[in-house]
Amino acid sequence: MITLMIAIFVIGYIMIAFERPLRINKASTALFIGTILWIIYLYIAPEVIPQVSADQFAHFIHTHPEIQSQPYGEQVRDFVINNQIIEMLGDISETLLFLMAAMTIVELIDVHGGFMYITDLITTRNKRLLLWLIGIITFFMSSILDNLTTTIVMIMLVKRLVPDRLDRLIYGSIIVIAANSGGAWSPIGDVTTIMLWVEGAITTKVIPQLFFPSLISMMLPICIAQFMLKGKIKSATSMSVNDENSVLLRHLNTSDRVGILIFGVLILITAPIFKAITHLPPFVWLLLGVSMMWIYTEVIYNHKKNIEENIKQRLDKVIGKLDFTTLLFFLGILMAVDALQSAGILNGISQIMSEKMPNVYSQAISIGLLSAIIDNVPLVAAAIGMYPTIDPALVQNFSDPGFMQNFVVDGVFWHFLAYCAGVGGSILIIGSAAGVVFMGLERVSFGWYFKRISFLALLGYLGGAAIYILQNNFF
Repeated sequence: MITLMIAIFVIGYIMIAFERPLRINKASTALFIGTILWIIYLYIAPEVIPQVSADQFAHFIHTHPEIQSQPYGEQVRDFVINNQIIEMLGDISETLLFLMAAMTIVELIDVHGGFMYITDLITTRNKRLLLWLIGIITFFMSSILDNLTTTIVMIMLVKRLVPDRLDRLIYGSIIVIAANSGGAWSPIGDVTTIMLWVEGAITTKVIPQLFFPSLISMMLPICIAQFMLKGKIKSATSMSVNDENSVLLRHLNTSDRVGILIFGVLILITAPIFKAITHLPPFVWLLLGVSMMWIYTEVIYNHKKNIEENIKQRLDKVIGKLDFTTLLFFLGILMAVDALQSAGILNGISQIMSEKMPNVYSQAISIGLLSAIIDNVPLVAAAIGMYPTIDPALVQNFSDPGFMQNFVVDGVFWHFLAYCAGVGGSILIIGSAAGVVFMGLERVSFGWYFKRISFLALLGYLGGAAIYILQNNFF
């Protein structure tokens, strides 16, 4: 049955990677493998638990005397249902609630024209200078927002600025690279760093450690890609507001748009501070932020009597625009990974990797390269399952304390994993959510990106990795 679980997981991964040609939404595949693996695990748990979760099972039985007289099979079933699944859902809910709240705040900013204040400031017509501006803006924007939203906003900007499609594909490719690089050095910039942050593997200390390597991973591709562009942009379309919200935005002045932008961004970037002060999960702060932005937008509408109700973008309408299939995808994937962890499969893989690749740098680089093919979310979830965060006080209890030091909070492995999993997804267009969005918005083929951009992204990935290893060992 263990083999069957691995086979289902691998087949599901292949279906997720080839979502477009198969025309099967990856969220449906993720939910299928996530639920079916838990069903299989429930039936093999009596044989697996004594080997994988003996201490936790013994503690559960000791603290639940009412089931001590029950047969062993029923005790195991209660342990799986009332302990393991509940803990799994608690951990997953922290990540999903954070993402849902963040997506809501970003959508509120977007529909009220907050991002357009940034895009309106770009006036250059020099192609190469514009490439650098686009890359830098994307790099920093994705460290605050999620790279998926940043990619959408920046690609729509380029569509309004650049009429030539071939040029736009180059700009779009750099946006993908910059978004993934920018998300890697911030605890709230990418789903994978959010997962590591929520799990307690990294803190804000990741920022100074990964900023320069991430910057290099973006700059090296731009240095080469700029030679693909020559001259100036001949003509640019109007930077007017989009059709969907054009009527509403005519009633909002600049102060309204900028106010919503600043308010929303402040909520997002202060989430790490809230966690450090209160020790509460960061989704609590973002949910509070959603409520504050909800009230803020309601106050704006109450003071603008000339806006018709049907064009107002109140939160109940904005909620309907959120990409809940993405949340369902994360739910299914994280459930599947937890099932593999509970069955002891991930621990077995970690032991093999430790034997074959005892260097944490090679392990993280391998995971990063794999993330170019497989979505980095399940890879990071698997890594969290394979390598639990070690309490610094317990490091000396291990046979190799020097190696296990890499797995403490803000350890070398967790920081380097955040970089590799985030930046490595740029190597292939299907390796990240940003790439998939670019693929859909501009109808980019896998082959075009592979021939023209993959080598540049790989060069940036390896360059940034080398910088991290050098600064960690020599500086």
